[in-house]
Amino acid sequence: MTLRLIRRNRSFRLLISGAAAANLGDGIAALALPWLATLISRDPFHIAAVAFAARLPWFLLALPVGVITDRADRQALMFRADLARVVLSFGIVALILGAPALPLADGDGSATRLIWIIAALAFALGTAEVFRDNAAQTVLPMLVEARDLETANGQIWSVEQVMGAFAGPPLAGLLIALALSLPFSFNALAFGLAALSVWAIAFPARVLPAIRTGFWVEMRDGLAWMFAHRIILQLAVMLGLLNALHVGAATFLVLFSQEILGLGAFGHGLILTAGAAGGVLGGLICPRIAARLGSRHSLRLALAVMPLSYLAIFLTSSAGVVAAGEFLGIFAGMLWNVVTVSYRQRFIPSAILGRVNAIYRFFGWGMMPVGALLAGVLVAQIEPGLGREAALRAPFLAASLGLAGMFLYGIGFLRLGRP
Repeated sequence: MTLRLIRRNRSFRLLISGAAAANLGDGIAALALPWLATLISRDPFHIAAVAFAARLPWFLLALPVGVITDRADRQALMFRADLARVVLSFGIVALILGAPALPLADGDGSATRLIWIIAALAFALGTAEVFRDNAAQTVLPMLVEARDLETANGQIWSVEQVMGAFAGPPLAGLLIALALSLPFSFNALAFGLAALSVWAIAFPARVLPAIRTGFWVEMRDGLAWMFAHRIILQLAVMLGLLNALHVGAATFLVLFSQEILGLGAFGHGLILTAGAAGGVLGGLICPRIAARLGSRHSLRLALAVMPLSYLAIFLTSSAGVVAAGEFLGIFAGMLWNVVTVSYRQRFIPSAILGRVNAIYRFFGWGMMPVGALLAGVLVAQIEPGLGREAALRAPFLAASLGLAGMFLYGIGFLRLGRP
């Protein structure tokens, strides 16, 4: 079925191509941006600030972007967002070329200024991502039949994982070894290719609704629909907690790799690649798992596996074990996504899909900056009393315990409702 979608559906091929290029850029930035931050400062608040800024747009902008997505040409939104990321990537290149030689010495007075500039650029990149990703999830039902949504989502996410986390991080490590500005130059090229792919898609005609109510009235309509459907609302809240715990741990994985595992940029990229392998495998076989176990049992399985991945990382100093933990965690996350995204794409009416999808992601992704910030506070509070290593391990223990609590909650919740 996957091959049929790719071979016979040109628009779907272009959508996947755009996703591949955009996620290659995202994967390179996922390593290069925090690595750049660590060359400027190792203060946990500075590292957390960059992660916080990158994800803050999901909290601030997800709801209004949902209304815009329903009102506007979704293809144009995706195209313009990718072009914006081209410009912003070149902005980071200019910052690196104009900055003092890196890494900065401890106590360098320019560190705080540079960190805030990077955080501002990360915020702008995150803003473009909100527009692009929300529009991208709402266009898939326009390009494939409803019965193919699980397969199409699994295929797209497999490609995204291959490019964003399998190819992107080690490539970023190699490019950093050549020159610190190269990963961001490559990003600009990748986002440009994504924009061209989106521009070439032949979307079916979509009649934009006449704007007869105010912006906030339309947003309120989306919120009313969301709050009237308990299952989707609770899945969104659960996703928010899951993402907060994940991002809190992921924010300090770069320092964990450097200071506890003793890895360089390429080695850290391989750790992220191991996680990508879990995502690739998950994208290919999770639709089959969901079909065999059913949606409810699939979600329970995902919630059961997630705590184990972070517990393994907390307990080890082995790069191999950390890689295995990343593999398990991303695989479980892929299983969760295949079930829940397909469920809401099928269930939410097309006319309000943009708004409700954005509200869902407000709850689900809006908690990510909170997770990054709280992890920074946790590391900073623990380090003076227990030492640097214990502090860098703490976010992984917190994630494991929090996810175990989510598993216990999910057992009861998924017994009462569907999916």
